[in-house]
Amino acid sequence: MQLPNTPPKWTADWFPEEYKVRKYIFDTWRKVCLSYGFEEYLWPLVESVDIWKVKSGEDVGGSELTQITNRDGKLDGLAIRPEMTPTVTRMISRIWKETDKPVKWFSIANYYRNEKPQKGRNREFWQLNADIFGEESYTADIETLSLALELMRAFNPPKWSYTLKLNHRALIQTFLSEVLGVTEVEKQKHVIRLMDKYEKLSISEFELKLHQIDPECDVSLIQRFMQAKSIEDLSRDFISLAVHVSFQNFKYIISSLRELGYTDEIEFSGSLIRGFDYYDGMIFEMFDTHVGNPRALFWGGRYNGLANIFWVKEWIPAVWFAPWDETMKLFLEWHGLLEAIKNAHTEKYYFPLFSNNLFWESQKISQVLRLEGKRVNLWLAEKKLPKALKYALKNNYSHIVIFWEEEQKKWEFIVKDLRSGEEKKIAL
Repeated sequence: MQLPNTPPKWTADWFPEEYKVRKYIFDTWRKVCLSYGFEEYLWPLVESVDIWKVKSGEDVGGSELTQITNRDGKLDGLAIRPEMTPTVTRMISRIWKETDKPVKWFSIANYYRNEKPQKGRNREFWQLNADIFGEESYTADIETLSLALELMRAFNPPKWSYTLKLNHRALIQTFLSEVLGVTEVEKQKHVIRLMDKYEKLSISEFELKLHQIDPECDVSLIQRFMQAKSIEDLSRDFISLAVHVSFQNFKYIISSLRELGYTDEIEFSGSLIRGFDYYDGMIFEMFDTHVGNPRALFWGGRYNGLANIFWVKEWIPAVWFAPWDETMKLFLEWHGLLEAIKNAHTEKYYFPLFSNNLFWESQKISQVLRLEGKRVNLWLAEKKLPKALKYALKNNYSHIVIFWEEEQKKWEFIVKDLRSGEEKKIAL
């Protein structure tokens, strides 16, 4: 039987050079999260189907789930994780009473969604998840938004290469009730989901679907709200909205970010809605501004009270965001930020074997270097020095170890720095 040597459709193999780029992304994420005092965690690859169906919306919690069958071929009530938020909330609910608040956690893990693949995400994808639990005030919102912006800055991108777009679900709900007159909770949910699809529909399609939900809705008011580009635009166009507490709270978040030095990196976006049912506060989206890659890089927001589905009596406030590996890689590529990584000489040693007779001594030297914390690749077949040097340079080794019979007799070996050309003799 002959099998294909390609990965399953809409997944990807990461060969060493590709993994080097992904690891750079993951390591950068991890470094910034740790600098903010976040702690790392992980959870099972599978989770109860009910969690996703209750709180992940009709797509992620329905058609995009990959469910598991038991040995009899029947559905087992489990699905491969398509996202993180409901699961980490379940974990928090288990330890909530005895845990100091707020809790700041992050994870870097892979997911699978049975969705139509698109540029920037396969069906299997990796993402960072960063959550703060236990703080309901604006302080956690600002901390989360600051972390998201510092994650971008950590890659040293050009100025104006990204924008953090902001909106607020409480503000949207206030707009629906006070301006549009949609006060029923279920109708509000349907309108919010439709607004989330605004940019994918024609005006006539949007208006038709809107009137199916509520015939009294004024589509022109929704258009004006969603086309607003600043908090000042919003206060000018909707005076009744500007005096509401939800508007004032959101305005304070934006003002705080401006005070922290992020003015050029943030903007209000009325068209940013986020369709998941569990969002109930600040929401945001990080957007690549490159003309060749105008896309969302990641998003996040508030999801207070989600833990109530796990029989937790207390109200657990939470705020979250999750960058994707593939969209981050595309961002780095479009802005020319990967070449230095791909060509970097990491601190690693190449140890060619010039003669099989020297193998055991070479092993011992390699062990000594490894115990000193060095990365040593001992070659397992004979190789001449010219070819060894060519290989080391091609593969970005920082040093080459030279050990001939002559060095064996002198009980020494030579380490050559391939960047400076300096050679150092070391006694055995």
